[in-house]
Amino acid sequence: MSKPSKSKELKIVTRHVITIDDIKKDPRKVKLLYIISATGGISEKALQYLLYYMKEEGYDLGYKFVMLGTVPSSKEVLNDTLALRYVGLLETNPRRKLVVTSLGKEFLDKEGDKYLNEDEKDQIKKLVEELRVKIAPIDAEVELMSRPRRRRRRLF
Repeated sequence: MSKPSKSKELKIVTRHVITIDDIKKDPRKVKLLYIISATGGISEKALQYLLYYMKEEGYDLGYKFVMLGTVPSSKEVLNDTLALRYVGLLETNPRRKLVVTSLGKEFLDKEGDKYLNEDEKDQIKKLVEELRVKIAPIDAEVELMSRPRRRRRRLF
């Protein structure tokens, strides 16, 4: 007599794939890409602070922030930066900063004017420069935390 064989079911799970066309349809992601471009490179933590401070100054992209102690946090911002990285418009450099790729720069050159007029671009640049003083220490902290620690050798 042979034993009845057990078979395993194969489950197929569909996942949504984000394309550059999806990014083109979302003005908030395009504006986020422009803000990151205006910073010249920023850590995710500092980006959340920057967007929170920009919201306080009157430039609101519509992100909802939760305060964890004194730290602003937004899952929406993290999801949008992940989407921008997924399609290749953003990348994380070795210093753990988000930077716009060459594809991202081309995208902004072609699509940026559809979502951002010159006044809004000037407003973003002005806010980034004003808030850079508040953001720089956060970026420095992230950079220091990401460096590998060197061990001290004992002499005896």
